Amino acid sequence: MLEELKEAVWRANLQLVKEGLVARTWGNVSGADRRRGLMVIKPSGVPYESMRPEHMAVVSLEDGRPAEKGLRPSSDAPTHLELYRAWPAVGGVAHTHSLHATAWAQARRSIPPLGTTHADHFHGPIPCCRPLREEEIRSHYEAATGKVIVEAFAGADPMACPAALAAGHGPFTWGETPDAAVANAAALEYAAQLALHTLALAPDAPPLGRSLLDKHFFRKHGPSAYYGQNTDHP
Repeated sequence: MLEELKEAVWRANLQLVKEGLVARTWGNVSGADRRRGLMVIKPSGVPYESMRPEHMAVVSLEDGRPAEKGLRPSSDAPTHLELYRAWPAVGGVAHTHSLHATAWAQARRSIPPLGTTHADHFHGPIPCCRPLREEEIRSHYEAATGKVIVEAFAGADPMACPAALAAGHGPFTWGETPDAAVANAAALEYAAQLALHTLALAPDAPPLGRSLLDKHFFRKHGPSAYYGQNTDHP
């Protein structure tokens, strides 16, 4: 079952390593099969170098129960499931503890759009979610982490800023595919590092103005985008 998606999720997890976004086993990528109502995700605690596609865990999108016999899913699976349930456009989710993005999460600070490099990929600040309440930590901690991410995007388009920081924890990113979620994790880490250096040089650096933010984002995203080549370009 789901051999193609298992392969895609396996490769996306290995890409986290290639991008330098994870240490040890501290990260995971998932992918959703909306038609079957299933999620494929990295198994819990398994080293990347020993993983194979057949090791990927499969659970129900509806209730998180295992849909196949095999290894246990990542402990972050309930967080991924909350994002899939809330946002139908999402087909892949990634979680890392990448150095600079995690530093912002530990500082409990959103990453401001200080320049056009940020705006090329994220249409506004990358939010740091509110800290979890005691009762949320004690009961259904991982699911609550997903719920506060969804809460942070109330009234906003999650695909225009496909990243969030779980306060005191680390970054989560998403996209239409597992590969896109990893690409967004790499872009988030670069934006986090760049913002950190900028504020070290100029602590009072202002956010980018709305006109320039919009210009850089929409020239790459949406129906009026003109960056890059047409898909039929040889």
